[in-house]
Amino acid sequence: MKETIGYRELDARYYMPAFSREIMIERGKGSKVWDADGKEYIDCVAGIAVCSTGHCHPDVVRAICDQAHRLIHCSNLYYVPNQGELAKKIVEITGMHKAFFSNSGAESTDGALKLARVRTGKKKFVAFTHGFHGRTVGSLAVTHKPAIREPFEPLGMVKTFVEYGDVDAVRKVVDNDTAGVIVEPIQGEAGVIIPPDSFLEGIREICDKNGSLMIVDEVQTGMGRTGKWLAMQHTNVKPDIVTLAKGIASGFPMGALVAREDLEFKKSEHGSTFAGGPLACAAALATIGVIEKILPDVSRKGDRFREGLEKYSPRVRGLMIGMTIGDKCPEIQKKCAEQGVLVNCAADGNLRLVPPLVITNQEIDSVTSILRDVLG
Repeated sequence: MKETIGYRELDARYYMPAFSREIMIERGKGSKVWDADGKEYIDCVAGIAVCSTGHCHPDVVRAICDQAHRLIHCSNLYYVPNQGELAKKIVEITGMHKAFFSNSGAESTDGALKLARVRTGKKKFVAFTHGFHGRTVGSLAVTHKPAIREPFEPLGMVKTFVEYGDVDAVRKVVDNDTAGVIVEPIQGEAGVIIPPDSFLEGIREICDKNGSLMIVDEVQTGMGRTGKWLAMQHTNVKPDIVTLAKGIASGFPMGALVAREDLEFKKSEHGSTFAGGPLACAAALATIGVIEKILPDVSRKGDRFREGLEKYSPRVRGLMIGMTIGDKCPEIQKKCAEQGVLVNCAADGNLRLVPPLVITNQEIDSVTSILRDVLG
């Protein structure tokens, strides 16, 4: 009889050990997932803010399946089904002018950096402490965390890191040779750090003064996560370039960069084999259709989390919730999983919750009750 090898053994033998993980998620529906042993969880990780419409939303599943029966892939040498329609929708909801699609948030960042360099003719960038923009060579260059960046340097990017939230620090380093300032309107990987509006307003003013581009990374905050389509839409600031991914297609790999008028790639300056393919665009269009219906309720759901966790001074913007709990964060994460709730430890002892936007009131109350029990 042929020996059956378990998933843990297969992973240990054949997959590079780049991740720390204990649970095998086998299926999901809405805000719930089930592991290989059949245990049920309320998922407040959602693929790290990816499963915006929940797991396996029927509208998204139907769109992917219908498109797969017609055409799975064609090169961008040809017009791609759904691509123009999706670009129009993304432009409309972001208030920008034109879009370019990618396969991930990191690729969107790379595209944004390229676009800034080629259109301004400048090479320098400013980024922020604790910021995260991806793990490709370009996106990693402007990602702050030394442990994941420094082993791969030099990364071929002239950049300066300044303290997140410090407008004066930005003013001191941005000059006429700066191509762009890349910033998250809320730092997700850092643990849901929300700056004052004046910080983003200050960056806009500084960029305008020096002829630099304001690049806003909405990979985690975009697509309704904060209660508006973009986190920037909580302010009056309009960036030059916006990057999107994660929640854009409910888990189908996809990203986008969107730019203001008179800021675009010319022929052959950028490209991708798989980016903006028929399946990805179909999934994204269906995702937008679902989010349009539920977006008005996202802020209220965030308020419900805030009320349930008030004791722990949560940082809340829509369905991005962060709490500083210190060194015990990994222990709290494990105890929550034992009680049927998946949460995530971000940087510096910060607990992060980014549940599906379809999470119900009952599920929110269950999550906050379990967290209160675990945190004490």
